[in-house]
Amino acid sequence: MSKLVINSFEDFEKYVGQPLGESEYLQVDQERINLFADATLDHQWIHTDVERAQKESPFKNTIVHGYLTLSLLPYLWNQIIEFNNLKMMINYGIDKMKFGQAVLSGQSLRLSTKLESLANLRGAVKAEIRFTMDIKETGKKALEGTAIFIYYFN
Repeated sequence: MSKLVINSFEDFEKYVGQPLGESEYLQVDQERINLFADATLDHQWIHTDVERAQKESPFKNTIVHGYLTLSLLPYLWNQIIEFNNLKMMINYGIDKMKFGQAVLSGQSLRLSTKLESLANLRGAVKAEIRFTMDIKETGKKALEGTAIFIYYFN
């Protein structure tokens, strides 16, 4: 899969209202879940205790932290698009984000994106990117929302 290459505001502007692409699938295994739990101090059993989850969870498996799913967005986004002539990029926020379906340990996620809007703010570019993360094994949406980034081109 080839990345979309953006060199300027004018390059980016051509894609308003258009799909920007999708990433490869990334498997989220128990090791990644445990590392995230350690990093965030969120060791809730439904994420980290495999034996208990098999017995007590309605999913019969551990599930990926919702915020782990969200935290994969930059990695997957980087598979879709490449920016050149950029001083910096700032994560500005997320609108209308919702978790749709629990992601089970071992399942794989893919990011799909669409450029909703783009605004030139006198030297900065505000981009609103509609995103969906779907689960390979079920075809259901794990997460969706609108990510807002501020790009500073040279």
